Amino acid sequence: MRSFRPRALGTVAAALSVGLLAAACGGSGNSGAAPGGEQQTEVKVALSDQGCAPAPASVAAGPVTFTVTNAGTAKVTEAELQSNGRILGEKENITEGLNGNFALRLDPGTYTMYCPGAAQDTSTFTVTGGGAAPAAPADTSLAKATQDYHDYVVSEVAALVPATKAFDDAVRAGDIPKAESLFAPARTHYESIEPVAESFGDLDPDIDARVNDVDDPAQWTGFHRIEKALWEDKSLAGMTPMADKLDADVATLQKNVATATYQPAQLANGASDLLDEVSTSKVTGEEDRYSHTDLWDFAANIAGARKAFELLQPALAAKDPQLAQQLEARFTDVTSGLAKYQQGNAYVDYSTVPQDQRRQLADAVNALAEPLSQVSGKVV
Repeated sequence: MRSFRPRALGTVAAALSVGLLAAACGGSGNSGAAPGGEQQTEVKVALSDQGCAPAPASVAAGPVTFTVTNAGTAKVTEAELQSNGRILGEKENITEGLNGNFALRLDPGTYTMYCPGAAQDTSTFTVTGGGAAPAAPADTSLAKATQDYHDYVVSEVAALVPATKAFDDAVRAGDIPKAESLFAPARTHYESIEPVAESFGDLDPDIDARVNDVDDPAQWTGFHRIEKALWEDKSLAGMTPMADKLDADVATLQKNVATATYQPAQLANGASDLLDEVSTSKVTGEEDRYSHTDLWDFAANIAGARKAFELLQPALAAKDPQLAQQLEARFTDVTSGLAKYQQGNAYVDYSTVPQDQRRQLADAVNALAEPLSQVSGKVV
């Protein structure tokens, strides 16, 4: 989720996620050699109430690691690097005392560092050079990974479109039981590729915002607005325009992903972002607060992260076989833990999962998050 829609985590949420976030957001952030011996440039982004100006504000084209730190602000917890309205990389949920990083290969040009909530929420970041960023050494496995990930995203959204329409058709027909049965299955296709959707400006908030994520509840749209109508209000009166807009927004997403391209590091960054989604809303029960279908989303986030990892795995295994093996084992641990809550093709109502078992799920994600955060620096 984009944090310009701030999330108000309660005491339970904070208790469950603080240890996980410390691992998921951690990382050395040191400059080092990129694949093939290229030197990575480190840019420090210090979050404060005033802003998040990158230091240095100008670097040469090539691989760049952004190290995001928070020394004491509750207002600003995210930094995003944007270009032409699209998020190229970000690190969310950097609360006081935490840090995190993301890596990208950047071409010459002018970029924007955005930190929602700050007094000056945008700063200019410049990449210099006479031409394109130096190309990474030819690596057919990485080239294949990015193309295959594009194809995966396109296929997930292709499945999302009819699944959402079936859900919205039930909403338009006023069929509450049918709409409830179709809500979680439709969302799995969205949750598996959510970092991609987040990169397209306001599209993710329009599709997936919760009520505390919007300034004006009258402008709240998307899956969770209809979720509230189904499970809390128990009435679909007035929801036809919401269903129509949701169909239209998902169609826009399909159009956007058709031409999107990705860097290997973006696959790794996205996988880490999906684990962050688990830690900040799925494990805590905040995401699907009316339907309690959080485990569906949890599983979809993990599946999307695992897909990105599996596509990068051949290149990662060649560079750091121990890390690749560790990640494979820890993905297996998380998916095995989730399997305990399956009932056929569905998952149990999350409100029935005790706090100690939620902690076990969080611990498994915690063990996965830290090594996964190392991958982008290996493939940038």
